[in-house]
Amino acid sequence: MQRTNLVTNRDTFSNLFLMLVTALMVMPFFSTFNELLTRIIENTFLYKPIELFIVPYEINLVRTIISFFGIESIGGQKIFQIIKDGIPQGIYISWNCIGWQSFLILVVSLKTGLTDNFIKTSKIEIVILGILGTFLINILRISLVVLVFYFFGRLPAIILHDYGSILITILWLFFFWWFIYRFSTESA
Repeated sequence: MQRTNLVTNRDTFSNLFLMLVTALMVMPFFSTFNELLTRIIENTFLYKPIELFIVPYEINLVRTIISFFGIESIGGQKIFQIIKDGIPQGIYISWNCIGWQSFLILVVSLKTGLTDNFIKTSKIEIVILGILGTFLINILRISLVVLVFYFFGRLPAIILHDYGSILITILWLFFFWWFIYRFSTESA
């Protein structure tokens, strides 16, 4: 039983490491492809529910977080403004910025990590913890991009948004699975 858990743990972390290496290799191409995919989907209605309900909610969460850093902001549905030196500067958050890619990576890692070694209730708890954690990481990631924009400018924020986001997601998943394997006690 213990040997099986070690193999499963190793497989999960190996898959995460493989995703990280692959992401780093294809990041420039992925960024370009992601932009194309965004434009294609924006010509359909599929993104509308996310944009109408989730994006405004996440904007409010981000505004709350950045307020702890003394950043004044003005709300909006897709665009909110931060006030720097008395000048409002728009921040656009689209449905594409909220982290759907990180949820796909979470699903892939759950496929590998959730083995028969966990009882059904533990699996449900792990999935819920993964979804909530990934949601919170995405809120923190968006907030970090806004903070970098405010304190360091547009280019560093764009670099963090386009390239740092995948690293943040993979680091979160490494931590998540370490935590699950370290502290999950209910196995079959």
